[in-house]
Amino acid sequence: MQTSTLKWLLLTVLALIWGSSFILIKRGLVGLSPMQLGSLRIIFSALFLLLIGFKSITHIKQNQWKYIALTSLFGTFIPAFLFAIAQTQISSSVSSILNSLTPLNTLIIGAIGFGLAFKRTQVFGVIIGLIGTLLLIVNGAMNHPNQNYWYTILILIASVCYATNVNLLKKYLSDVKPLSITTGNFLVMIVPAFIVLFSTDFLSVVHQVEVQDSMIYVMILGIVGTGIANIIFFKLIQISSPVFATSVTYLIPVVAFFWGLLDAEMLTPIQFIGAFIVLAGVYLSSKK
Repeated sequence: MQTSTLKWLLLTVLALIWGSSFILIKRGLVGLSPMQLGSLRIIFSALFLLLIGFKSITHIKQNQWKYIALTSLFGTFIPAFLFAIAQTQISSSVSSILNSLTPLNTLIIGAIGFGLAFKRTQVFGVIIGLIGTLLLIVNGAMNHPNQNYWYTILILIASVCYATNVNLLKKYLSDVKPLSITTGNFLVMIVPAFIVLFSTDFLSVVHQVEVQDSMIYVMILGIVGTGIANIIFFKLIQISSPVFATSVTYLIPVVAFFWGLLDAEMLTPIQFIGAFIVLAGVYLSSKK
């Protein structure tokens, strides 16, 4: 398959997987705390990846392990908990829209930390994206007083983490196989994830049916939405560019929005406008 065709295929598959992750987080939070959900997500992913890819970590050079550790921190560990905590207060649809700021943040982080140059169109895109974000958050807070929209800050932090991760991957790990990177990431994270899990009351509630049902959703989230998705994502970065790879976030809100509709979530008309402005800003910021 030609590279141009393959990158679009991977982008579509990734959008379907990650677009479904937000509703899985919502379902997981029914019986689990955010810290339990985040740690179990990492543990399920790690067990799956170590099972299929343990031998692949031999391809990681000794001097690359520090970047493996950094990408595991920014690319999965921190965001896994931030998204879980945020979705205790905001809807999965809003969470997915704010996540679409990742390409915009990839550009900003790339310019500040990795020497990428800004163009005028991209500057306008950043400004427009921020305006859309403010509109989405402020209107959501006004129309959903039962939700604490301060928690949207956690999603914004997570998107900055993702953007940092993408730039690190492209600059320092572009010659490492995707399975090796992903398996190495989760090998680094599995012990801290167990520590977080057992610091909660997990052992005293794991026998509850509600908790066990939630764990099934988190297992799907961990294996498919994190483990397999990361392999696809790293491959996509290697055959394209950081900005193209993160443009998957244009499509994620569409998938997440339809899942939200099935779960009785609805955006206000102003939030729809805010979401459109966000995506327009991201598009402009991604133009070469």
